[in-house]
Amino acid sequence: MTVWLPREPSRVAAGRVFCIPQAGYGSGVYAAWPAQRDGVEFLPVELPGRMTRFGEAMPESFALLVRDLAFALAPYLDVPYAFFGHCWSAHVAYEATARIEAVGGPPAARLFVSSQVAPQDGPYGRMLDMTDADLTRELEETVRAQGNTPYPDLVALYLRVLRGDVELARRYVVPEPVRVACPITAIGWSGDTEVGPGLMTGWPACGDTTFTVFDGPHLRFAEAPPELLDTLSRLHVTSP
Repeated sequence: MTVWLPREPSRVAAGRVFCIPQAGYGSGVYAAWPAQRDGVEFLPVELPGRMTRFGEAMPESFALLVRDLAFALAPYLDVPYAFFGHCWSAHVAYEATARIEAVGGPPAARLFVSSQVAPQDGPYGRMLDMTDADLTRELEETVRAQGNTPYPDLVALYLRVLRGDVELARRYVVPEPVRVACPITAIGWSGDTEVGPGLMTGWPACGDTTFTVFDGPHLRFAEAPPELLDTLSRLHVTSP
């Protein structure tokens, strides 16, 4: 078992999708997701600095982050696998996929990226220009939208996480992306006002890409919509 995974991977899984939380979140963002679908298990990833790893510092770059992540996940790449990343974490998913290929590990069956511009089209996102006060309000609104109370102490903790993630994204500059060997599924959301589907057109520079758009706003993925889970569980299908 590794600190990067909140639960032990199944020994009988037909495939694995490693699900990386977006900026400011821990693995709990996938709480509504089932453990598996059609034999493919969904494994939330716990990043440093949040949830059970609050005491750990995030690395200074995506490259350093995925170096450690790829090493930790190596024992679990023995079945067809994929990374899923949403918004900020789509770039983590892409870099992890490229890193494993670069070091000679088993190549991914597919890369799933949701609500994010291609690496060479960033840094992009409204949070890049936000002050700490702006980010605090953003966190409070998100907590309220989830039906919870934004307690100041908890908001302050997550502000630290979110600020670190935003700054990491600001430093992520990719003039020429590496093309990954596995196919890419780029997922947009019809009601997304953060990163609309029309901003995702650069992903073919990173690998052979299929585009799909699902109904819903930016954060609908957290609700575990069945059409998304069906797509993720078909690792070897050419198009969703």
